[in-house]
Amino acid sequence: VAEEDAEGGAMEELEELDQGMEGEERASTTALTALTSRGIAATDIKKLQEAGFHSVEGVSFATKRQILAVKGISEAKAEKIIAEAAKLVHMGFVSAAEYHIQRQDQLQLTTGAEELDKLLGGGIETGSITELFGEFRTGKTQLCHTLCVTCQLPTASGGAEGKAMYIDTEGTFRPERLVSIAERFQLDPQATLDNVAYARAHNSDHQLQLLSMAAALMADSRYALLVVDSATANYRTDYCGRGELAARQQHLGKFLRCLQRIADEFGVAVVITNQVVAQVDGGAMFAVDPKKPIGGNIIAHASQTRLYLRKGRGENRICKIYDSPSLPEAEASFAIAAEGIRDCED
Repeated sequence: VAEEDAEGGAMEELEELDQGMEGEERASTTALTALTSRGIAATDIKKLQEAGFHSVEGVSFATKRQILAVKGISEAKAEKIIAEAAKLVHMGFVSAAEYHIQRQDQLQLTTGAEELDKLLGGGIETGSITELFGEFRTGKTQLCHTLCVTCQLPTASGGAEGKAMYIDTEGTFRPERLVSIAERFQLDPQATLDNVAYARAHNSDHQLQLLSMAAALMADSRYALLVVDSATANYRTDYCGRGELAARQQHLGKFLRCLQRIADEFGVAVVITNQVVAQVDGGAMFAVDPKKPIGGNIIAHASQTRLYLRKGRGENRICKIYDSPSLPEAEASFAIAAEGIRDCED
């Protein structure tokens, strides 16, 4: 009962954050209540919402087994729900020309540095997962803080006119950084803070649970960015040794799949940070840079764009396109300043 009360209180706090942006648009998804006009009982819709489904798209993207796992949903009900949801959400083929037009409508979030935006083809892409990895003090968290502000900018200024969500696993989120960055972009600092939903993830299970709460918020309001800083820190401590490696990778894979579902369902930019580990095998002596991102192939395949950050001179940092389906391998420099990420002065 205490756990239910705590969870209910957390949900109430997050709902209050929903009221921060004046005149905002709703998320561009189909409300789950649209299924009531197609013969789905209101009680069944409530059960789906309690299980973490908040839009027709979310139901369409789920497997039959996931729908059956909802308490009180029989196989017959599950089949009807899936069938009716499929009538509202297009799940078939489209021509490459149509998809090309859809891609052109996707927004990109400015990083605050022109050279870095140019490297990324305009900025951080919405509707996909971007991974930032590198050792400490390379600017991963600072870039995440800057994006929390720039995503609120008008689309003409490189923003998406939406709120930001920040899941912190390392205790490095600092709202005062958002204030100084907001002042740089001539945004109201208080309104900027009101439009950022923050949660501290204390373990890998809690980290996964927070995604259900995130989906509930996104179904009711317009969000443009979801940050997880870092996605892998809790897994390094919750799972130890080779004996738990399979369980760790399976749980991490589930977490990343939920992130991708949120990106697909709500069209937000998902930005995750990742830690690195030094290679100590025989091949490390021949490597130019012996550091590699942790998480293995699971996280490598889940991220659409992987950016490798490393230190430069002074406050300058270097970003390299490590992997991308559309961007060539290249590098760009940026600097960390009091007002966030900016171009290098020299």
